[in-house]
This record gives sequence, C-alpha cells and structure tokens, in this order.
Amino acid sequence: MLGKISNFFVKLMQKYMPDPFLFVIVLTLLSFVMALLLTPTPFIKMVEDWYKGLWAILTFGLQMVLILVTGYTLAETKIIKKFLTFLAGIPKDQANAAVMIFLIAAIASFINWGLGLIAGAILAREIAKRVEKADFGYLVASAYIGFIVWAGGLSSSIALVIASKGNPMNIIEQHTHEIVGLSQTVFAWYNLIATIITVIILSFVIYFTQPKKDLKIIDKSILEAQDKELEQAKEVKKDNTFASKLENAWILNVIVFLIGLIYLFKFGFKLDINKFIFIMFLAGLILHWKPIVYVKTFNNAAKVTGPLILQYPLYGGIMGLITGSGLAAVMAGWFVSFSTAHTLPFWSFISSIIISLFIPSGGGHWVVQAPIMVPAAQTLGSSQALTAMGIAYGEQVANMIQPFWALPILAIARLGAKDIMGYCTLALFIGTIIFGSILLIAA
Repeated sequence: MLGKISNFFVKLMQKYMPDPFLFVIVLTLLSFVMALLLTPTPFIKMVEDWYKGLWAILTFGLQMVLILVTGYTLAETKIIKKFLTFLAGIPKDQANAAVMIFLIAAIASFINWGLGLIAGAILAREIAKRVEKADFGYLVASAYIGFIVWAGGLSSSIALVIASKGNPMNIIEQHTHEIVGLSQTVFAWYNLIATIITVIILSFVIYFTQPKKDLKIIDKSILEAQDKELEQAKEVKKDNTFASKLENAWILNVIVFLIGLIYLFKFGFKLDINKFIFIMFLAGLILHWKPIVYVKTFNNAAKVTGPLILQYPLYGGIMGLITGSGLAAVMAGWFVSFSTAHTLPFWSFISSIIISLFIPSGGGHWVVQAPIMVPAAQTLGSSQALTAMGIAYGEQVANMIQPFWALPILAIARLGAKDIMGYCTLALFIGTIIFGSILLIAA
C-alpha cells in the first residue's frame, strides 16, 4: 500500500515538478497575485519590496554556499572518505541503504542542520557506487527526508532565538519579558517524543516504499569519473620554486588551524551558522594538510554552487514581497481568528506550513509570524513555547515539498528536484500528522 502511494507521488512529481529555478519563478508570480487580491498594497510598492528583498539575504545565501563547499571539501579528505567508504559498504540492498542514509542524516540534522544537509547526500553518492540496483533518487531523497527533524534540534533557529535574552528577534521576551529556555522547547518531552516517533515511522516508510520497477540507477562510471576529475584537480606539481614550496608548506595550514582553535576556546563552541562554517573550514584545512591541496579541492567543490547562487536572491525577493505587502500577516491572522488557547499552537503549525512555501527560512518567517502569534498566545493564555515550536515544526515539515533547502543536497548529488520530491511528499503528510498531533496533545 505504502509503495503504491509513494509511487503515485513519485510519478506525479516527475511529471509536474519543474526545475527549482522555475519553481521559484512561479512562487514569485503567485505571491504577486495573492498580495494584489488579499492586501491593499499598491503594485508599485510590491515591486519595490520585491526588489529590496532580492538583496536582503545575500549574507545568508553566501553562508549556504560556504556550508556546501566547506562541507564538500571536508568530505574529500582521506580520513573522511575512508569513513564514508566504510559506512557505504555496510548495506547490501537499496532499502537498507536508504534507511541508513536517512538515520545518519536525521541524527546529523538534529545536531546541526548544516551538517545534516551534507552528510546524507555525500553518503548517498558513496553508497550508489557500491550497492547494485539502487535508485539514486530514492537514496538522495532519504537523505533529504532526514532534514525533517532539524527545527526541533540543537540548531533550531527559533528555539535558540527565544532562549536568547536581548536578542532583537526574541518577540516573546519583548511582549512578555520572559525567556523560553531550551528545556521548554528542544529538550521538552513533547519535542523529543515527536522527533523519535517521526524517525522510527519514517524509517519503516522509507524501507517499504523502495521502488521496485523502472529503477533510475545512476551509471557508476559517472560518479567515478567525477571522483577522478576531483582527484586530478587536487594533483600538485612540485618543483623547487619559492611559489611551489609555499603552496606545499603544511606549516601554514597548521598555524591557521591553531589560530582558529584559540578563537574557539576563548569565545566558546556554541554553534551558529558562522561557527559551523568556520569549524568545517578548519577541519578541512588541517586534514588536507597542504594549502594548495585544500585550494584545489575547494575550487572544484565550488563548481556545483550555481543553482544556489541563482535562486537564493529570488527567494529573498519573495520574502520581501509577502512581508512588505502584509500578505504573510494576513495569512497568519486568519488562522488566529478562530484559534483557542488549546488549538493556537496547532494552527500556528498549519499556517507555518503554508507560509514556509513562500518564506523557507525558520528565522525569516518567525519575524513574520511571531508579531501575530505571540500576542495571540498571550491574550488566549496559550503556551508561548508550544506556539513557537508550532511555527518551527511547520517549516521543517513544509521543507519536504519546498526545494529551497534541497538545493545543497541536489548540488552534491547533481540531481533535479523532481528526482526526489515524490518520495518526500509522503514524509510531508506523515510529519504533519505526528507534529500536529503532539501539539494538540501537549497543549
């Protein structure tokens, strides 16, 4: 039964899911139409908000590119490749391989969302070289499905923001003068139970939805050729020139690595996006050992970042448009209008799923939804922690049909969104049921 449902969504997505670039163009046009119909904002003002938004997330866009490239570069070090090769040799068939990829991606995503995006995708590539008759899209989709737990994890942007005193994005503190600690969100019983149940159920779902007909098996020679190309790119020509000696001077890598460690020990290991990038950079630098080897590997890894650089500004435009026009506030306000103290966290979750299609960023749509949901929770007497986590859950569930966060994974695997989104759609429905139910029970 599950196999038939999954197969239906796979065929549906392969037939109708466009390239992610076209997806964001369609979303942009839809945002304009909805803003015109549902808000009084003049069209020219919408165009202005859209244009400003194009450049509003350039920092975030570069961070995403660096997460991908530094992570990919780290994965190409000898010690990491040996570890991945060891893991890739464990499963003997595609179903067990997919479950293992999912579990590793889910654990990594719970620890840090950036790590989760990279670990599963790279492992999927390694497994595809070894497991016979494995649908590559199915393997990569399993890696992305693991991302469904990130917003309830240690790097949850919303949970970290509302736990940070004085943070300008801590809307709860601004309204209630209270801090919502991680014990009420990430480490709360409802979050841990929902996360564990989701991982267990999706493990079985992934296993029993393996494709059995019309497998899209990637030619292993393609992956091997890509690896060979990378190895050739890393080849270093040694001579007695000063430039060559400097390029191969391992002591330079060691010095930079030690300076980085001094900073981390002095100012702490608390993970945020920049710290995560920095740690991957330092790890890659020391494990590649020679400066020129790191440079060549990094440059080759950067070749896959084109789709990210092209599309992230356009998503910034959508965020600017629906925020500036008030469209997001209209959406969130509509759900608040019929909520009660018991149901507000649930409806914040549902509204978050819809808004996340247009603003696929936890921090981004927290800024949009929180000014409406936080006062509503205060008025209705609803839990601020549950309402905030409802917004976080909505984003992580909506990611299963929103290709924004899949771009780094697709870039590593060199696949299109339609190759994985069919499998992810089933995860969307399962995640909606589990996280929606836990919010109603906990409230």
